[in-house]
Amino acid sequence: MKFIRSTILMLFALFSAAPAFATELVMVEEHGCMWCERWNAEIAPIYPKTGAGKFAPLRRVDIHAPMPDDLQELGSMHFTPTFVLVDNGQEIGRIEGYIGEEFFWVILEKMLIDKTEFGEGQS
Repeated sequence: MKFIRSTILMLFALFSAAPAFATELVMVEEHGCMWCERWNAEIAPIYPKTGAGKFAPLRRVDIHAPMPDDLQELGSMHFTPTFVLVDNGQEIGRIEGYIGEEFFWVILEKMLIDKTEFGEGQS
């Protein structure tokens, strides 16, 4: 019984520390950033409903706050918004800045197609 209990506790700790998604889009932002506000108005409401948003859920990080432990490897960021595509804890792509919807979607989907399994088996 002790073995089962310790195994369950170990598995709980392991899965609690792991990110919920293998692939995620980290948005580094700051209060008062007009480009962040524009992204929030144009993209944020629809992002989770898109194929990209379902495949790589959005995670927000304030540029002035300490970087979460699981994102320490991303390095420094100087511009907001910065979008970092992370797969299994590793950066696989980055978009610095936001100049509009079309540019954002084209670059994000290209990164997803080129660097992940996004689109495979989807119709």
